[in-house]
Amino acid sequence: MTVTNVKVLLVDDNPMVLGLLKQVLSSLAEVQAVSNAADALLIAIDDPPDLLITDLQMPGMDGRQLTEKVHARAATARVPVVMMASRSDISEHLKPSQDGYEDILEKPFFARDAATRLKRVIDKIALEKMARSAGAGGGAFRGTLAQMNIIDLVQSLEMGRKTCQLILTRNGERCEMFFDEGQVRHSVCGDATGDDAVFRALQWPPDEGTFEVDFNARTDQQTTTLSTQGLLMEGLKLLDEANRDAMDA
Repeated sequence: MTVTNVKVLLVDDNPMVLGLLKQVLSSLAEVQAVSNAADALLIAIDDPPDLLITDLQMPGMDGRQLTEKVHARAATARVPVVMMASRSDISEHLKPSQDGYEDILEKPFFARDAATRLKRVIDKIALEKMARSAGAGGGAFRGTLAQMNIIDLVQSLEMGRKTCQLILTRNGERCEMFFDEGQVRHSVCGDATGDDAVFRALQWPPDEGTFEVDFNARTDQQTTTLSTQGLLMEGLKLLDEANRDAMDA
């Protein structure tokens, strides 16, 4: 996915971690990185971010205090937060099911793993911003698969627990997926339905075509048998097998 219009405020007092994450995220979003919570709070007040990523343990104001102060203001009350913390701090100080964080990253982490986790959050926020710009989350909005590819779209709709219809078009081909609370319930792609239709869509070139998301569309049909994550995992497995067969041919 190319750089989105998602604004990320990144906070960590460790310059190595700060630099690493800024480098990782710069290809995904607009990133502003600061080394202390006090500066981060002033920035959040002046220019509210779409996502706050903060370390828990920092001198002075810590990450949880920063989150509380950001969420205490009406303009930033709904800013999603990703908290970074050590395993001991997570077990002793954080309650993921109660604190309402978008995600919690355990330190230390590998850059690639952190990038994968954070990309999912950023994609979800980007999709929601696109929906709001098209009409406050209602009706339909459109885009190109160069903006957000099929896997990113499906994962974002799942994470956002969206109920909608996703329509994909490419060179005269059309695929439809109906979501209910983030789960794909029914899918049609050419003459394929259900799981096979999703698998066929995942075999499209990732950046070719267009998409439309209709939040008013519903269906009573149930043709899929796997969860959304199950469909993605199996579809990507089939895609890998097909690519290997093509290389061996």
